[in-house]
Amino acid sequence: MRGFSASCLDAASSAGADYADVRVTDTRTQDISVRNGIVEGVESSTSFGFGVRVLADGAWGFAAASDVTPDAAARVARQAVAIAKASATVGSHRVELADVAPFDDTWSGTCAIDPFQVGLDDKLAVLLAADAAMRAVSGVALTQSEMGFVTVFKVFASTVGSYIEQRWSESSAGITAMAVDGGEVLPRSYPNSHGGGCFQGGFETILALDLPGHATRVATEAAALVSAIECPSKQTTLIIDGSQVALQVHESVGHPTELDRVLGDEAAFAGTSFLGLDDIGSLRYGSDIVSVTADATIPGSLGSFGYDDEGVPATRDHLVRDGILAGFLGSRESAPAISRVSNGCMRADGWNRTPLIRMTTVSLEPGDAGSLADLIADTDDGLYIETNNSWSIDDKRLNFQFGCEIGWEIKDGQLARMVKRPNYTGITPAFWGSCDAICSREAWQVWGLDNCGKGEPMQVAHVAHGAAPARFRDVTVGVGR
Repeated sequence: MRGFSASCLDAASSAGADYADVRVTDTRTQDISVRNGIVEGVESSTSFGFGVRVLADGAWGFAAASDVTPDAAARVARQAVAIAKASATVGSHRVELADVAPFDDTWSGTCAIDPFQVGLDDKLAVLLAADAAMRAVSGVALTQSEMGFVTVFKVFASTVGSYIEQRWSESSAGITAMAVDGGEVLPRSYPNSHGGGCFQGGFETILALDLPGHATRVATEAAALVSAIECPSKQTTLIIDGSQVALQVHESVGHPTELDRVLGDEAAFAGTSFLGLDDIGSLRYGSDIVSVTADATIPGSLGSFGYDDEGVPATRDHLVRDGILAGFLGSRESAPAISRVSNGCMRADGWNRTPLIRMTTVSLEPGDAGSLADLIADTDDGLYIETNNSWSIDDKRLNFQFGCEIGWEIKDGQLARMVKRPNYTGITPAFWGSCDAICSREAWQVWGLDNCGKGEPMQVAHVAHGAAPARFRDVTVGVGR
């Protein structure tokens, strides 16, 4: 790969590129699903190819191919340069890049048990056992369990002088039991909805979830939702579990702090942002206890890596510090707009896509409110909700509405009646400004998210968010449908 990468860069420079980088990516995936006791699908895929990105005459060019050969290296590099020069004739500004040092390095993610060395029968045994336990609970109409695995080997090289090899594995799994109430499906999921738990690691992360051990509880709660009261519509104190706090961070902090959105470069598909460049250091994003970091160095997180797809090392940076906007997620191109260098947030969904600014592990830092039980005990009256079921947020990431799978009223510091279809709404700065308690480090965990869409053509990024249960005052809640 070192010689092949050098061929790409040499061809690009000879064709007139002022800067060039090449990514060679080899990806393997497997997805397994079981529904109502029947193996619904087993899908496997491999993808191998390379992409060359160049800067010529102040404009970007990109080309890619699946035939990783010397002839293809020269052809694709020249094509990328031709595209850049054509783009320069219609571009409105010249691209300038922040400096980055050259690196010659390797990086590997954590993985104790290679998921592709575990037999299909062993994986199905876990899913079928969980599915059987859920179906044994009276009142459950539908059950679903699933697993997914990814391994990636990636080479990055650039005319700056970098040559970087990285490899990692990702594993995900989850179960869902569904009851039916008058034609409306009431799901209950573990460890999270929308695909379950997602980790950087091997099959050991799946075993640690103990899906069969949680199946009966999940199914029992799904069945109980049928007779639960609907969430009252009112303004109240709201405690949100860690998985939903993680999604709240994703939608209302992570996306609006992507600098390409702020600059208007991502308006076509994903929307822009309610934030402006001058808001750094002055805009109050939340209460004094709200601090949000972007950290690509956390072991086992889906948002961690050694280097991004511009060869920038993984970093930890504050987006919000003590309630005040502190920075943005940036790239070598965008960071100069705020007089900074890249904080390593450029990633591409495969070898045939150009990198975009993507979240890493964007986390709400833990507080000092103790455990979830401590936080509930400290709340006289309110509502506790768990596990996302739906979300809606405007294209500037300002006004939002989230629905969860389940909730409980809080009375005198204890959980009381179960409620179904809980929903809450808010405006981003006001909502985070109402946060008055966050559970402590012991209740904090990283939640992986493997379906974040952005760009045209759309790219799906794997990101993560650290979060603990948190309390918000005077939140409007009601019934989500």
